[in-house]
Amino acid sequence: MTDVENLTLTILRRIDEHVDRLADDMQEVKGRLGILEHQVAGFDLKFATVFSRLDRVDRRLERIERRLELTDGEPIN
Repeated sequence: MTDVENLTLTILRRIDEHVDRLADDMQEVKGRLGILEHQVAGFDLKFATVFSRLDRVDRRLERIERRLELTDGEPIN
């Protein structure tokens, strides 16, 4: 083989090694992204639960205020 062919093969092998490392890195990134997606979904569920509880507390507070005649009976926004 000529020097140009050897150099070309060397460069191609290096490129191949870099691509293999990039593929491994991408697999790791995809795995970590999947974990983050699950965590975000969990946060959404927790927020929905908190907002639901706040809505119930708000309704109870409005009822208490009406019973104690602290408001004119209209919902507070």
